[in-house]
Amino acid sequence: MFSYDLNPKNKLTEELDLLIKKYNEYKSKGLDLDMSRGKLSKEQLEISSPMLDILPGDSNFIVDKSDCRNYGLHDGISTMKSIFSRILNVNSDNIFIGGNSSISMMFDIISLYFTHGVCKEKPWSQQPKVKFLCPVPGYDRHFNILSYFNIEPILVPMKSDGPDMDIVEEAVRNDESIKGICCVPKYSNPQGIIYSDEVVKRFSKLHPRSADFRIFWDNAYAVHDLTDSKEELLDLMNQCIQNKNEDLPIFFSSTSKITFPSSGVSALAASEKNLRQIKNYYNHKTIGFDKLNQLRHAKFLINYENLLEHMKKHRKLLRPKFQVILNCFAREFSDSNKNLATWNEPKGGYFISVDVEQGLAKTVVELCKDAGVKLTDAGATFPGGIDLEDKNIRIAPSYLPANELNIAVNLFCICVKIAAVRKRLLEN
Repeated sequence: MFSYDLNPKNKLTEELDLLIKKYNEYKSKGLDLDMSRGKLSKEQLEISSPMLDILPGDSNFIVDKSDCRNYGLHDGISTMKSIFSRILNVNSDNIFIGGNSSISMMFDIISLYFTHGVCKEKPWSQQPKVKFLCPVPGYDRHFNILSYFNIEPILVPMKSDGPDMDIVEEAVRNDESIKGICCVPKYSNPQGIIYSDEVVKRFSKLHPRSADFRIFWDNAYAVHDLTDSKEELLDLMNQCIQNKNEDLPIFFSSTSKITFPSSGVSALAASEKNLRQIKNYYNHKTIGFDKLNQLRHAKFLINYENLLEHMKKHRKLLRPKFQVILNCFAREFSDSNKNLATWNEPKGGYFISVDVEQGLAKTVVELCKDAGVKLTDAGATFPGGIDLEDKNIRIAPSYLPANELNIAVNLFCICVKIAAVRKRLLEN
């Protein structure tokens, strides 16, 4: 394999010419391929399509002694509470069922704390400064919420087993203005990291200086395994209860990547004290969420065990796509060129996180865009879209058919190489 570090300038120039020729061949195809977000493929959507016909005119709409077509059951139907109870490892009594989006519920809770404070504490809007800890690389939609409320992000590097807890512990212990942390604890977005038992235990033992600090535990990929062996995440709520810290976490989840994105069911879970305030907030905000959609999901998913069988169908479609990406990376960035890119090999979730050489991520994303392959913006995995090292790129394999995905990832590799060669020619 041609080495980018062991060849003289004239050989690098020849290599660049070859790469540009290949790049232009792809560009001439008029590609329009999308690896930017974790969208479900048409085949994945079809898995849940029978749910759309599950409520015929003669259906029984009575659940928990209430008619789902009418007012009532403000906090959700019992079947969905039971399913989310298993997903989040929280008692059903601590579950609140919402609308179609858990990220919307997270927005609601942060808004609530700004206007009314956390459980009778001073509203965040009346405090001099509000900061959140942000594990990075992280989920861009979390960062967007924080940005909307002008919350100052404090970056916490991700390690192989979760956020750097030494930094988390010191920060919450010493800074009263730090009010929260947003986490994707299982198959983190974008790296696919599962928080270790030790990390979860350390979260449960936090002693924040601020009484209104909360852990926003967004377990979006709790059942989204890519392997046949289910990966386990330690139960945070149980750990918090053991440490008399049950008010620390607020849990979030949804069926967005289980059934239909934007047409699913979301849920949050919290301690009795937290939930009392949250229920009061939603009592004022809405007369109730879509119980017919909850009923459709309940009749389709039935229970947690059946949900896991349903997820096997997703896994069968997703796993080969991830393998297309990983096989290409292993082939193109091996041996003497393994420093051109490093990546994770996730056991679940929806993304592959790639670190190219420092200073090249924006260039790679722009090259791909110009040739017809759309990626998430470079820097999106950092607050404000600012990756100071300009190296992280998030890839979403789910949406494209395997043949198109193969084209897109091969072009991506060419773009990485073009950027790397140009960098070396400028340095020589």
